[in-house]
Amino acid sequence: MKLSSPVHQLKRQAKLNARATGIPLHLALDELAQKEGYSSWSHLSASGSRATRAQQFLRQLDAGDLVLIAARPGQGKTLFGLELAIQANNAGQESHFFTLEYTPADVLKRVSQLGYNPTAKDTAFQLDCSDDICASYIVSKLRSARPNTLVIIDYLQLLDQKRQNPELDTQLVELREFAQTSGVIIALISQVQRDFDLSMKALPDLADVRLPNPIDLTSFTRTCFLHNGEIAF
Repeated sequence: MKLSSPVHQLKRQAKLNARATGIPLHLALDELAQKEGYSSWSHLSASGSRATRAQQFLRQLDAGDLVLIAARPGQGKTLFGLELAIQANNAGQESHFFTLEYTPADVLKRVSQLGYNPTAKDTAFQLDCSDDICASYIVSKLRSARPNTLVIIDYLQLLDQKRQNPELDTQLVELREFAQTSGVIIALISQVQRDFDLSMKALPDLADVRLPNPIDLTSFTRTCFLHNGEIAF
């Protein structure tokens, strides 16, 4: 969501409004944030930081990239994936979000955590929550997608949960080949192993990706790891 002015200018405006009206500063900040389309000032400022990082990551991506976004539960990997989809759409790119984890209502709730206030018909990306999601399903839905279309898949370890679906590594090969031939950018959200929490590392890496079934991690051309508010591209 594009702000009418930079955050520091909005904060100054809120301070002036608070002085002029005599209301507490935190109420003036929230009131201004709501005018910008956010539920509160904390949502606006947090979304600004996340949006900036999403924009930075998007600028690094090239047509045909296969991207891994990985973190432990509760570290914001799904929110980051949603922010990427929204920012790509705002930048004029087509974007899609496929999820086997959440319902449409769940996704809209998560989007609201970013400070956006969408309706089911108003999301800034194409949302698909079908139980049939797998590599071949995704490829079939994207046959007419333009190069640089951004696709977020939530999440990697669920793609082969149905017995009739191919093995995870086979699906990854299909997604990689489709990305390379179509120019679509595909990003898969991934879990990280529990024992990372016992390690001394600040951020997980490829060695920490949870692999209930083996896959070739060298298929990924870009990676993004998150933990405790830190992010590494």
